[in-house]
Amino acid sequence: MKILLPIALAALVAATAAVAHEDHGKPRFGGVVADAGHYQAELVARSETLTIHVTEHGTPVPTAAGSARLTLLVGGKKTEVAMAPAGNNRFEAKGTFDLKGAKAVATLNVPGKPPKTLRFALDDTPARH
Repeated sequence: MKILLPIALAALVAATAAVAHEDHGKPRFGGVVADAGHYQAELVARSETLTIHVTEHGTPVPTAAGSARLTLLVGGKKTEVAMAPAGNNRFEAKGTFDLKGAKAVATLNVPGKPPKTLRFALDDTPARH
């Protein structure tokens, strides 16, 4: 019995890691996913709201006291957007955004972590919920 417990625990840990890895790179909120080191971020772009969800190895990264800047590139036009912490692991900006065919570069600053830069390519249709 004592031998089976470590084997069962090892199997549980391996299964948990496999499930977490299976979801890696897949959007969870209908947006576009990008990786930067251990960070994974999902940009959900709507014409009136931009949201970035931040995780590290599948675990939400607290964004309170952090900052983010998103640069939107559309048809030769560059728009800088400051994003504020919004909830547990999100940055958000409200406004009116031209997103058709946009490319985006996000710079994330989270306390206790090195700054990260992520790149996103948006399709021609903004996410809708």
